[in-house]
Amino acid sequence: MPQSASSSVQQARQFLADRLREVVKDAGLDGKDLAALCGWHPSKVSRISTAKTQPSEDDIRAWCAACGAQDQTEDLIASLRAVEGMWVSWRRMERTGLRRAQESLRPLFERTRWFRAYSSWLVPGLIQTYGYTEAVLRAVQRRRVPVDDVADAVAVRMERQRVLTEGQRLFAFLVEESVLRNGYGDVDTQAEQLERLLSLAEGELPNVTLGVVPAQLGRARMPVEGFWIYDKAQVSVELVSGYLTITQPSEVAAYADTFATLADMAVHGDKARALLARARDSLV
Repeated sequence: MPQSASSSVQQARQFLADRLREVVKDAGLDGKDLAALCGWHPSKVSRISTAKTQPSEDDIRAWCAACGAQDQTEDLIASLRAVEGMWVSWRRMERTGLRRAQESLRPLFERTRWFRAYSSWLVPGLIQTYGYTEAVLRAVQRRRVPVDDVADAVAVRMERQRVLTEGQRLFAFLVEESVLRNGYGDVDTQAEQLERLLSLAEGELPNVTLGVVPAQLGRARMPVEGFWIYDKAQVSVELVSGYLTITQPSEVAAYADTFATLADMAVHGDKARALLARARDSLV
């Protein structure tokens, strides 16, 4: 797990370990007693109790059975699954193809009312054109996904864009200027995508704002990993090795502060349109 993913996940693991220790204490047992009842080495109980080792679902079942706390088994397993869901490698998320990974985001997008997205790599999915999405997902599939369901995955992502116009939702998108020149697809694909961004910068959708962070020396904040903030409750971060979900209020606030700083550095309106037009014209 990358260092940037460690804090939220470790706190969640510690919470689960604390609950497991309480189960042992409530049963009037100690670590050695539990190890003997489960047929484990005492060091395993110690590692789980101190959150150094994450238990398996079978470990939790054995733990609760030894403590006579079978009524808590399913709740503790649910907590374990929540911890596991905070950090998911791309290999695990995409093992059956890209369509399921795209579909998994639908409930989150449907319940969110305030979206903030920053990208230093590519155009955010909700404002991608069909051709750009196809080029991006094809590149992902060729690099790391053995199943070729790109057409289905593109269709799911395009369908998800309906949230832009349904309900009372607000969207704020920030992209680094370098994103405007990242070459996904051919010239026509990139030009079409830049035209889409131009229309958004011109106010096509009144609930959507688009800012471009100019490439320049002496920046107040250097580019960071791409992230999405959903309302004030959750942050999703796409890293090279996997997908991180953050729900710790202090860490969500840190990303919100970073977004605000980058938004202050970004240009909007006429200045953003000028950068977009320059990038489009450079394709000719």
